This record gives sequence, structure tokens and C-alpha cells, in this order.
Amino acid sequence: MDRTTNFDVIIIGGGLAGLCNAIHLSKFDKNVLLIEKNTYPKHKVCGEYISNEVLPYLAFLEINPFDFGAVKIDKFQLSTTNNKLIDAKLPLGGFGISRFQLDYILAEKAKENGVTILQDAVLESSFENEIFTITTKNNQKFRTGIAIGSFGKRSLLDVKLDRSFIKKKSPYLGVKIHVKGEFKADLVALHNFKGGYCGVSKVENDAINLCYITNFSSFKKYKNITDFQENVVFKNEYLKDIFKNSKPLFDEPLSISQISFETKNPIENHLIMCGDSAGMIHPLCGNGMSMAIQSAQIASKLILNYLDGEVLSRNELENKYISEWKKQFKWRLKAGHFIAMLFRNDKMANFLLQIVRRIPFLLPIIIKQTHGKPIKI
Repeated sequence: MDRTTNFDVIIIGGGLAGLCNAIHLSKFDKNVLLIEKNTYPKHKVCGEYISNEVLPYLAFLEINPFDFGAVKIDKFQLSTTNNKLIDAKLPLGGFGISRFQLDYILAEKAKENGVTILQDAVLESSFENEIFTITTKNNQKFRTGIAIGSFGKRSLLDVKLDRSFIKKKSPYLGVKIHVKGEFKADLVALHNFKGGYCGVSKVENDAINLCYITNFSSFKKYKNITDFQENVVFKNEYLKDIFKNSKPLFDEPLSISQISFETKNPIENHLIMCGDSAGMIHPLCGNGMSMAIQSAQIASKLILNYLDGEVLSRNELENKYISEWKKQFKWRLKAGHFIAMLFRNDKMANFLLQIVRRIPFLLPIIIKQTHGKPIKI
């Protein structure tokens, strides 16, 4: 590949948002470069439950997750720190599929569409005279009129762009493992423990995904993940039962620290931010994957309109993206922050959950606040 190459669109980061953007844009014969530092497939710390709201868009991208083992989910279960259980029907339903599987499927589709996928890390993105110059770790340079940032929760580029959230320490730690054991296939569960909560759901190949988030200050009191689980996580009897009566499929649990739920800007130095780069909803609300996918649909439609002359200026493109992004996600993120704030107080959380147990129709209403409607194509 030439040291300086031009593309219609360059996407920095090849997670869900980056790959969906790549597939969408390449469907319309745009010359797309996607730069991703990791190889496919790769496991990631992720809840791996996706709301059905994205199915129409995935169909548009010619992806059917159920062809690759995705598990249909329509029931929800919630437990409190004092082991009280609440059951509900999911208003829209969803499905479980691992990031290992889904990222690989999307990457193969992108390549089939003619997307150039480069394994490299981006060190710098500069913008001058309406052109981005993207510089990689392997000293390659690429130019484009449109660049998308979909590089996840935290990145070196966030530091280079001097984004406000990156300057603040984040107190959260995420841990994930796949196991084999007994768990209902049509159920996603959220089990609370002191200082955190754990999502449980089936993914492909009859595996169970266990993914929990906790405050790092709670975790650091213990020697390691095993010690923390034994002394804190397993105080929730439902989690203890699942962990103790299942067989790990990973040699070691995956973990990620410094997870930030701070407000982010959807546009930074003219980069169009998608997925976690634009904003993260608390895993407590279980809808981050569908938000990443939907953000790609919003960005790609507007970018195509811009490249085809229907959106007349970069300023108009950026303002339309910010407006549409906020329209779709601002309330969800606020609701997610508020719900997570309540759950950080164990007494308040247990009190509220007792109300929900007595008035069960409230739970689907709460769930709807962090989920959208099926995406219109």
C-alpha cells in the first residue's frame, strides 16, 4: 500500500460501529479504509445482549445474526443485593451473540463488500483544508475528506484530541468470562451485588456470558478477581450458583479498567464519533451494542448524503449528526445515568426494587427508557 493513499472515508476502529459504517458505506460503492489494531476474531469485555431494535438495520446490511447462532431472548430477571428476585417480559426482546462471533461476521462482510481493513494503530488525525491526514503506528499516511472515530471506550486519540472525559479518572472495572452450565436460553438476567452488577445471558454454542462491572475502589481491597468474587460477587446467591455450577471456557477472565460514562461530544475536530467513542450507556441498562450499531446507521446515511451532494457543507453534516445523535440517544444516556446513580446506593436500590416487585408493570416501562424502537431504514 502506498505511503499516502486517498479514500472516500476512513474509519478509525473496527468494533461494531466501525464495521457497520464500513459495510453501509461500501454498499454504495464508497472507497472505505477501516483501521483496526486487533485481528479478528477477538473476545471483548461486553454484555453481549442486543435489543431487537437493530434487526431491520442488520438485515439492510445483509447480516442475520440467527444464521450464526444468536440466541433469542424475551425475558428479563433482576435480583437485589439481598437476593430478592423480579421477573419481567422484555418489551421488544433481543438476542445474545458474542463479540468474538459478531465482529468476525461483520468484518468478513466488510471485506466481501470491498472494504480495505488494515491492522494498525492510528497515532494521529489532523484536519487541514477540508482534508484529514491519518498517521499510523507503522508510519503510513492516508488522506480522506471524511473520517469516523469508532475506537472504543478510551484511546490514545482521545488524549491527542484533548477530549474532556479523558482527563477524569474513571472508577469502573469490567470483568467477563464465558462458561458452560445451566441457564435459560430466552433469559437475560441482571444480578446486583454490593458495588456492582453482573449481566448473564446465553450466546452462540450454548455458552453463557457472565459480565460484571464494579467500582474499582471496592475491587482493590481484594488480592485478585477470584478473591473479589468469593467475598463480594457471591454474596448474591444467584451469581454464586451460576459461577460455582459452571465450567469456565476462558483460561482467565477478561478485564478492562478506566471505563468512563462521562458525557462525550459526537463530533471532535471534525471526526464523526460513533459507538462508545460518542457515548456509553451504563451496562446496567444493557443496550450499548445496539446503540453502537444504530449510531453507524445515523452516520452512514448522513455521510452518503454529504458525498452525494444532498448535504451541502461539512458544517451542515456535523450539525445534522449531532442533532440526530442527541435525538436518538440523549434521553437514553440520561436515563441510564439516573438509574445507575440510584443503584449505587444499596438501600435506595433495594427500596426501589421492592416497589417494582409490588408493581411489576413498572419494570418494562423503565426498560423502555433505555431502548429505542426498531430502526427505520
